[in-house]
Amino acid sequence: MADVIHDAVDYVPPLVVEDEELYHAKTWLGKYVFSQDAKVIAIQYSATAIGVGVVALCLSVLMRLQIGWPDTFAFIDPTNYLQFVTMHGMIMVVYLLTALFLGGFGNYMIPLMIGARDMAFPYANMLSFWFYFASVVILLASFFVPGGATGAGWTLYPPQAIMPGTPGTDLGILLMLASLAVFIIGFTMGGLNYLTTTLQLRTRGMSLMRMPLTVWAIFTATVLALLAFPALLVSAIMMTLDTLLGTSFFMPAIISAGAQTDYSGGSPVLFQHLFWFFGHPEVYIVALPAFGLVSDIISVHARKAIFGYRMMVWAIVAIGALSFIVWAHHMYVSGMNPYFGFFFATTTLIIAVPTAIKVYNWVLTLWRGNIKTTVPMLFAIGFVFTFINGGLTGLFLGNVTIDLPLSDTYFVVAHFHMVMAVSPVLVVFGSIYHWYPKITGRMYNDTLARIHFWCTFVGSYAIYYPMHYLGIQGMPRRYFSYGDTEFISSTAGDLNAAISIAAIFVAVSQIFFFWNIISSLFTGEKADPNPWGGTTLEWQTPQTPPGHGNFDELPLVYRWAYDYSVPGYEQDFIPQNVSPAEAEKMAKRLEKD
Repeated sequence: MADVIHDAVDYVPPLVVEDEELYHAKTWLGKYVFSQDAKVIAIQYSATAIGVGVVALCLSVLMRLQIGWPDTFAFIDPTNYLQFVTMHGMIMVVYLLTALFLGGFGNYMIPLMIGARDMAFPYANMLSFWFYFASVVILLASFFVPGGATGAGWTLYPPQAIMPGTPGTDLGILLMLASLAVFIIGFTMGGLNYLTTTLQLRTRGMSLMRMPLTVWAIFTATVLALLAFPALLVSAIMMTLDTLLGTSFFMPAIISAGAQTDYSGGSPVLFQHLFWFFGHPEVYIVALPAFGLVSDIISVHARKAIFGYRMMVWAIVAIGALSFIVWAHHMYVSGMNPYFGFFFATTTLIIAVPTAIKVYNWVLTLWRGNIKTTVPMLFAIGFVFTFINGGLTGLFLGNVTIDLPLSDTYFVVAHFHMVMAVSPVLVVFGSIYHWYPKITGRMYNDTLARIHFWCTFVGSYAIYYPMHYLGIQGMPRRYFSYGDTEFISSTAGDLNAAISIAAIFVAVSQIFFFWNIISSLFTGEKADPNPWGGTTLEWQTPQTPPGHGNFDELPLVYRWAYDYSVPGYEQDFIPQNVSPAEAEKMAKRLEKD
């Protein structure tokens, strides 16, 4: 018989922090609307984020209708096209992915995975959701004010964002900035909750190096967000003052409609620095939780311990630290000092190292694993493949000399969406399918889920692979119409039409997902409490779905989170709360048999 490996010990340290006393709601409103249960708040976050994400998906379809078949649809004009571009980008990056990964998965997974009853500050957690909900309402309200939503592009660059001639320069831009400010306030309350809970409420035996990678990733992403979002908040306040009071933080001396404005001395490049100081960590605020979730999915469904756990943890931390010194690779053509280009190109190549380490470790975890081709595993492998593809194109754009001709072309759109859209969304779907049995107590329809995967995966490549070719041709992004541009080949129009057909196909195919997860709530088979054979604590709860408080008695943790396929044991996994003595009894029973 082989010994139990990977830091399994009989000793569990004594309780340091007293067990929490939870507030149990007595009314329907208190239980489901103003809930202080992190799991209910997680579902509220997720439902709101997915709902506003559907709006953004519809906007992308409208954009593709114009690009694929220019000037065919009378209801799409240059004004609302630019509004569609702006709102689609901002919703997807901030209001969908950030809110879903941190607000949704963060709230649900952190307390369960570390063996806590709830978040450290349940009331503040509830407020964080309602601030987020208010920010979404403010954002969507901008569609209905005079002048409509802002059309400045999701980066909101001044002076374009607040000068006449750009859509939404009256109330649209102000509502966008107000929405971002409210979002950041709400997130700050949630983020401090995640950090405090992770550091203070881990159950006995749950050391930092026994935490699942999902918790490590969300924890690090939260630190990034708490450091990066203030830059966006400050820039939003300063641009609001430029708009309302005529200050000149970002506005230079400029002539508008033939007349000299009152602005002078401001710097548009300063806004770009502030925006991208937030903007590039934002990439990893989304990517790091995806890395953690996919690591756990791969380990479970490959029936193999994650390869290089400590290396994965330090790679997450390194990515988080380095993400703050790469932002200006978005600004090579902005007019900043050329020497900056050398520095930021170098740091961009350096941050690729810990990212590559994670990819290698995922592949080595799969290597010789007992891979189960479940739906979550399909999405996880699809993510790894897509992230590699998108990451390699990022090496081109990180190099100054190559980026200059490719900047603001469809090559950037292709890279950005492969890394920041398709990859995280594949993880979102894989994670929902993975934890759906625990969250709902029901199994989903496997056939519908597989159809959904293949439609989404293949369709996404049909959209974004051809965009690389269009970008190399020099086709610029965010244009309403290209006309008879000579340097763009005649085949570009046909290719754009094909991309648009693929985009519509992918958008419509999401019906399989929504139908599956909603109908399975009522018709799905009752799920086993641990259908995948997971070792982490969320699968060991006495109830499925977990009740308020998660555990009857707080679990004791004796080992790390990845004891899969340990030799000498009948069961191919050993949960974290199984002591070495209990595991030895399991092994002895196998010997007798």
